[in-house]
Amino acid sequence: MSMAYFSLCIFLSAFLLFQIQPMIGKTILPWFGGTPTVWSTVMLFFQVLLTGGYAYAAWLTGKTRRRGLVHLALLGLSLILMLGLGLAWKSPITPGASLKPGGTTSPVADIFKILTLSVGLPYFLLASNSPLIQAWLHRAFPERTAYRLYALSNAASLVALVSYPVLVEPYLSLPWQGRLWSVGYIAFAGLAAYGAVKSMRGWQAAGFTVSAQLNGTGAPPPVAASLDSTPAPGPAAADAGWRPTSKDHLMWIALSACPSILLLATTSYLTQQVAVIPFLWVLPLTIYLLTFVLAFSGGRWYSRQVYSILFIILILLYDWALANSSSLGLPWQIGIFSLVLFFGCMICHGELYNLRPHPQRLPSFYLTVSAGGAIGGMLINFVAPYTFQGFWELPLGYVLCCVLFLIVVTKTKMPSRSQLLSRISNALLITAVLITSIRAILFIGADLTGSLSSQRNFYGVVRVRQLGSPGDPTYSYELVHGNTVHGAQFLATGKRDVPTAYYGPRSGVGVAILHYPRRAPGMRVGVLGLGTGTIASYGQPDDIYRFYEINPLVIQLAEGQGGYFTFLKDSRAQVEVVPGDARLSLERELAEGRPQQYDVLALDVFSNDSIPVHLLDEEAFALYLQHLQPEGILAVHITNGYLDLVPVVWTLADHFNLSRVLIEDPGDGLYTRPSTWMLLSRDSAVLNAPAITSRATPMAGYTPSIHLWTDEYSNLFQIMKH
Repeated sequence: MSMAYFSLCIFLSAFLLFQIQPMIGKTILPWFGGTPTVWSTVMLFFQVLLTGGYAYAAWLTGKTRRRGLVHLALLGLSLILMLGLGLAWKSPITPGASLKPGGTTSPVADIFKILTLSVGLPYFLLASNSPLIQAWLHRAFPERTAYRLYALSNAASLVALVSYPVLVEPYLSLPWQGRLWSVGYIAFAGLAAYGAVKSMRGWQAAGFTVSAQLNGTGAPPPVAASLDSTPAPGPAAADAGWRPTSKDHLMWIALSACPSILLLATTSYLTQQVAVIPFLWVLPLTIYLLTFVLAFSGGRWYSRQVYSILFIILILLYDWALANSSSLGLPWQIGIFSLVLFFGCMICHGELYNLRPHPQRLPSFYLTVSAGGAIGGMLINFVAPYTFQGFWELPLGYVLCCVLFLIVVTKTKMPSRSQLLSRISNALLITAVLITSIRAILFIGADLTGSLSSQRNFYGVVRVRQLGSPGDPTYSYELVHGNTVHGAQFLATGKRDVPTAYYGPRSGVGVAILHYPRRAPGMRVGVLGLGTGTIASYGQPDDIYRFYEINPLVIQLAEGQGGYFTFLKDSRAQVEVVPGDARLSLERELAEGRPQQYDVLALDVFSNDSIPVHLLDEEAFALYLQHLQPEGILAVHITNGYLDLVPVVWTLADHFNLSRVLIEDPGDGLYTRPSTWMLLSRDSAVLNAPAITSRATPMAGYTPSIHLWTDEYSNLFQIMKH
């Protein structure tokens, strides 16, 4: 086998391995409400499967012919499955509508099931390819190092990550992405089968050792030390007789789990603030991969003394940014948290490289590192949501990072000439531990202070807070989802039925309901997003108010859990609550022949300033219109601190030939908050009512300059507020 074969096979497998992650994540994101936790769950699935792939590769490199036949059989089975799925679905790896979840009880299990059926076996085989290729190279060319293949694999991984949001996502629909990816996989399967056959013909040759490339999220670590004749010495690398202890394994796990925690926590934080989009998935993952590449490139990119000084500076910047996130612009937040993530991951990976064992023990080392990354993902997905009452992973993750750094540094013997630098480094790290710990305590304390109830699940953190006290004008309960108030109810007699927050009588939705031309008993109102159920306070006898809500915690509180909110119970209308993702529920109703014929359909589905893109695009609006009366009003809540959503909704209105008005309500400072709504209708006369036009913001001459958003295209950078 020639070097061209090895190069092509490892480049293609690494490229496909990293392209599939954002692609499949974007495909299933709308099925689970567009919540940031979808991506961390997808990442966990791939982390676990990657570890299994590497373990399989270690087993496969044994000297039995039967194992080679198993590999060929699995490659053939994966192609047969892709062919069958390609006939049933739009592409062999984009799941069909039959797999859409029917409820909200076990989203993690549903995500794992969908990913297993659609991409499980191909990803498993791709994950095993890198160590196999290196083993085959070592067998064919024992005198050559695998470093070039390592560099090529890393380059392919980075190209795959960077190219997806820049070149693939904007220009190719998801089905076409899946088809082209499948063509690439077929080519890979052919190359892998060829290598397996060639390897099987030489089973009687001398054995060889494979150094599996393992880490927490798929980054191929270096194997130059394992296959090079002169590996760079490290604390344990120079001693072939040294055996790692349980403490060594625990440190390897901790130093690989911590970057995984920081990666997922940073991704969740950024997507909560903006939107769950591939760019904000790919950026942290690219940073993670880059730090692994740099740290394991012979150690020349990592200096403990330099990074300890820079890290303390970055920790101060991170602390300031976390405390002032509400006033920071979006580019600043992305830049600062990405930079801190780079340094945190670089420190963990740099120290992990310094603790690597002798090349003979690298297979178990990399397997342990991979397991550590998966453990980090499990902590984020399974432990944090049921242990923490808020998104505390990010501040606690940096506390863990600083503590691990301090432990490693204090246990490392330094030459006498470096004692002064060592003391300075230790002092800086102790300072970093104190700073991050104080920030974490303040962050957690701020979450807990004043909360009458705080609950967390897959969809986020939901809190109930009390404002004022009996006798105060502000005496009320408010529902907070993430960092955004999702409704409030006053407690004084005569005020409990007053519509509050963004839903007052002068808000867009209040104007739409109160001044709808046919407002009479029997009015049908649909609402995407429940909150406290404030909009139900507009209900009249014989009206039907139907709410769609994906978060079970929100439903429980709005229906009276804890006795905080009574809008639904007190409404004079017939109130119905539909659990599950709003778009999936509307699709299901339409498929069952039950168009709802709403007079007013309100879209109010934001969590923080993050927007669910799949509810603000062409396909979603086409669905809404099928559930509206011909003269019905679609009321879209577009209040947002970071993004200007007017051009998005305006372009959709143009596409569907809808009349539209913009309603900006400054609020009254007591009952209501500032809000921005856009009202749309197929019947222009509906929006020409004096009560509506008198509240409308003049938009004469306004022309948006963005493309129509669809399930396959959206661009948040064009609508960022400056």
